[in-house]
Amino acid sequence: MSKPDKLTHIGASGEAHMVDVGDKDETERIAIAEGHVVMAQETLALIRDGDAKKGDVIGTARLAGIMAAKQTSTLIPLCHPLMLSKVSVDISEDVVLPGLHVRATVKLTGKTGVEMEALTAVSVACLTIYDMAKAVDRGMEIGSIRLVSKSGGKSGDWRRDP
Repeated sequence: MSKPDKLTHIGASGEAHMVDVGDKDETERIAIAEGHVVMAQETLALIRDGDAKKGDVIGTARLAGIMAAKQTSTLIPLCHPLMLSKVSVDISEDVVLPGLHVRATVKLTGKTGVEMEALTAVSVACLTIYDMAKAVDRGMEIGSIRLVSKSGGKSGDWRRDP
C-alpha cells in the first residue's frame, strides 16, 4: 500500500473540503483504536469495586464511547455521516499503568472508512472515565489514543507495528 502524495481534504488553493466518496466502491470497513487513562491505584480500586460516587464508571464510559462514534460527523467538520453496523467499546483494568485500557471497534459496509469513529469512541470513553472519577483523582492522565488497525477500502489494510 503506497502513501498518498497529498492531503485529501485540502483543495488546490488550500481550502478545506469534504472528500467526494460518491464513486467509491462499498466495502466492509473496520477500524480499531485504543487509548488509556492512568490513575492512582486507589482510584482504580474505587472504579473496579463500583464505589465511584457518580455510579458505574466503566458502563457509562462504554455507552459514551458508542454514542460518540455515532456522532463523529457532528464533531469533526469534514467527516461523512455514516450508518455504522457495529460499535463496541471494551474497557479493561491495567494494573501496570495503573488505570484503564480502552479499545473501540467500529464497522460498516460503505464508501468511506471508520477510523475517525473508532478514535472518537476511545477519546470520549476516556474523557468520561476522567469526568466520573475526577472528584477523587484530578491527576489522571489520558494517553496513547491511536489507531491500531483498519481494513477495507481502496487503500487496503493497515496495522500498527507492535
